[in-house]
Amino acid sequence: MSQPMPRMNLAGAVDLSTLRAPSPGGAPGSAPGAPAPGAPGATVPGPLVTDVTEQTFGALVQLSSQVPVVLELWSPRSAASAQLTEVLEGLAREYAGRFQLAKADVDTAPQIAAALQVQSVPTVAAVVAGQPIPLFQGLYPAEQLRQVLDEVLRLAAENGVTGVMAGEEEPLPEPEEPPLPPLHAEAMEALERGDLAAAEDAYRRALKENPGDAEAHAAMLQVQLLQRADAADAAQALAAADAGGPRDVDAALTAADVEAAVGDFGAAFARLLASVRVTAGDDRERVRQRLVDLFEIAGPGHPEVAPARRNLASALY
Repeated sequence: MSQPMPRMNLAGAVDLSTLRAPSPGGAPGSAPGAPAPGAPGATVPGPLVTDVTEQTFGALVQLSSQVPVVLELWSPRSAASAQLTEVLEGLAREYAGRFQLAKADVDTAPQIAAALQVQSVPTVAAVVAGQPIPLFQGLYPAEQLRQVLDEVLRLAAENGVTGVMAGEEEPLPEPEEPPLPPLHAEAMEALERGDLAAAEDAYRRALKENPGDAEAHAAMLQVQLLQRADAADAAQALAAADAGGPRDVDAALTAADVEAAVGDFGAAFARLLASVRVTAGDDRERVRQRLVDLFEIAGPGHPEVAPARRNLASALY
């Protein structure tokens, strides 16, 4: 059951009654130099929702002079805390930075709980211009929470606290890359030292262990491509293929390997498609299979793969 909170004290808190004193040229009830109630203030860098600790609580109090802070004191032992957190986080996004939601775990921040005289969780308070304002304990439905938040924003505006949080996401830690399977790691070590034959052997053994290892299959095809390209003289291979034309299958295959090895998959695909169109039987099958291998090496995201696949299907059927 939700219930009003007892009055709270915070060492060093600003007394709001002093901020409400009328000032010359200002609206009644406004702080000196404060914007009119409801007027938007400056954008303040920071997230809409943040976790607060005893070490960062002082910064939160300072922030409350620019943007009103709604402080939820919660515990992972409380199911009601989890429910309220979900609702409050949704409202923080809905209000688009007009307040910051700060969450303090009372189990790990007992000094904050003691300073705010928290008796049960969840407990919610606001902090405006350094002054804690009791709000409620327990669960509140979203509609009633909107009324509470609107009242906090009204009070904040009266005291010149009208900043808006920028909504910057707190940086997430970079996920650690999972370790490579042993045979993949062995192949990578072989590639780093330039031993293509050893890398191919490691990938073959990986496929023997797991025939469905698509990464090992694609990597092995790439290693085989590099081996074939390394064994050829690039300039001579291209000249021989151009002289022999698409019917010279051996020359076309070698030239396509040279082109694909340097990333020119479009030229390799075009060369082999020309051979598919003028060959038959075993020669055509050799060219078709090489094209399929090159499609896998290039990957489905390569812009030349999809049109080349369509052209191959058209040439075959």
